[in-house]
Amino acid sequence: MLTVLSIKNFALIDALEIEFKDGFSIITGETGAGKSILLGALGLLQGKRADLGSLKNKEEKCVIEGHFNVEAYHLQHLFQALDIDYETIAIFRREILPSGKSRAFVNDTPINLTDLQELSSALIDIHSQHQTHELSDESYQIQIIDAVADNFSLLEKYQKNLKDYKKAVSSLREYTQQRADLIKEQDYNNFLLEELETAELATLDQEYLEGEYEKLNNVEFVRENFGYAINGLSDDQMGVIASLKEVRNSLQKTASVSKEYEELYNRIVSAEIELSDLSGEIENQLDRVVSDPEQLHVINERLQLFYSLQKKHQVSTVAELLAIEKELSDKAFLASGLDDKIAAAEVVIAQLDVVLQEVGEKLSTKRQKAIPVLQKQLVEILSLVGMPNATFSFEFVRAKTYHTNGIDEIQLLFSANKGMSFGLLKKVASGGELSRIMLAIKAILARYSNLPTIIFDEIDTGVSGEVADKMGEIMKDMSKYMQVFAITHLPQIAAKGNQHYKVYKYSDATTTTSKLIELNGEDRVKEIAQMLSGKDITESALVHAKELLEK
Repeated sequence: MLTVLSIKNFALIDALEIEFKDGFSIITGETGAGKSILLGALGLLQGKRADLGSLKNKEEKCVIEGHFNVEAYHLQHLFQALDIDYETIAIFRREILPSGKSRAFVNDTPINLTDLQELSSALIDIHSQHQTHELSDESYQIQIIDAVADNFSLLEKYQKNLKDYKKAVSSLREYTQQRADLIKEQDYNNFLLEELETAELATLDQEYLEGEYEKLNNVEFVRENFGYAINGLSDDQMGVIASLKEVRNSLQKTASVSKEYEELYNRIVSAEIELSDLSGEIENQLDRVVSDPEQLHVINERLQLFYSLQKKHQVSTVAELLAIEKELSDKAFLASGLDDKIAAAEVVIAQLDVVLQEVGEKLSTKRQKAIPVLQKQLVEILSLVGMPNATFSFEFVRAKTYHTNGIDEIQLLFSANKGMSFGLLKKVASGGELSRIMLAIKAILARYSNLPTIIFDEIDTGVSGEVADKMGEIMKDMSKYMQVFAITHLPQIAAKGNQHYKVYKYSDATTTTSKLIELNGEDRVKEIAQMLSGKDITESALVHAKELLEK
């Protein structure tokens, strides 16, 4: 339940901190005094979007902080799921910075707004007269029935299996689409794979083949130039080797003169030996340079196939082509492997389908058993608030698909008067009737749900004093099971609270500020008397106020 609310620099509030108690709390105040500001602050703690215009002082940050005692509500699993430290007093904080940036924290742990909304929904419900559209929401109607039927654990089991079912269906859809895409590409992929396999890329040495091609393609050119080279080296008259012999003979004569001259002689001997060896090697190479048009054709064809594959696949190396070949081969294997995955997914779906049907049937059975209980309680409460002839009918239809809350589709039908036929609630109930029906439903949910706090925002607008008195009794009865706040303009309801708080505006020479105080004793009597008679409080109004408080 909400134990402390602190507000700083928000709308008309400079700084406010108020402690709240359990039971039934009343909040009153003149129109425009700031009751909506309180709700706006609580809305920020529920994860609603922040507005920079809410800052009273645009140069300072706004801080809203709420303390919730959650010890009795078994919410550890929710905190754990959101990765937030669990404390029996949970501290929610929202900050709006002058830059417009908003931050949220729970127990000093930063939290995003989606998670804040999920967590706060388990702690507090703010209900206004304008929110009766929820009654027309089929999922909300089922939620009411499930609360009365105590379907929480069964619904949890159903939703866990539904999550697995949807995951399996998604996987099956993905596998089926992959297989369809692969089959569509299979012929072309097989053609590409066969083409790459035919090229025998694993044994292809691009550098070697290109070298062999150049040699075979230039046989006559090479033979001609090798011949010139051999002649230049070995010719008896003009060859380099013959000339070197003369040089060697000359240097041999001077070698004995000094070490330096001997070194020159040794070098020319080495050069002569090297050139003789080179000449012999060139002659050997010339013998091996043989024209082979057939081999040239084979190498050329292999290289041209390789070059065309490079161009087709837009790569430059054999390794890259081999990688593409492996990928195509894997795809062919994947296509067959997908059949196994599809079969496995179908088995899982069939098994989960049986479980969902079984659990869904149990949910449906328990819901239908809970309907008479819910109808009886609704009728009893509505008879107290001026709707003695209200009756309800719930029509169940089996859903064609699995919904998040089961296999049921429900229509809530309503009749306000005897002799009138049933119609859809949203079409036949007036605004005032919807407000009272919603109050009745909230009262019933208070007995079955684990919600700590509910705030009614002027849900009693437009009802008579007698009906208001009954509505007050209903809300007071709800406070036996949860913390209840009622923002009201009606003294009949205000007098029934265990605590009474007043919102008022205070103005000085420079600014207007909203404040919130707890009323006790005579202050509370005067507030209720003023609600009865207006600003000029009469003696009879004071007497009436005391009578209302003593009821």
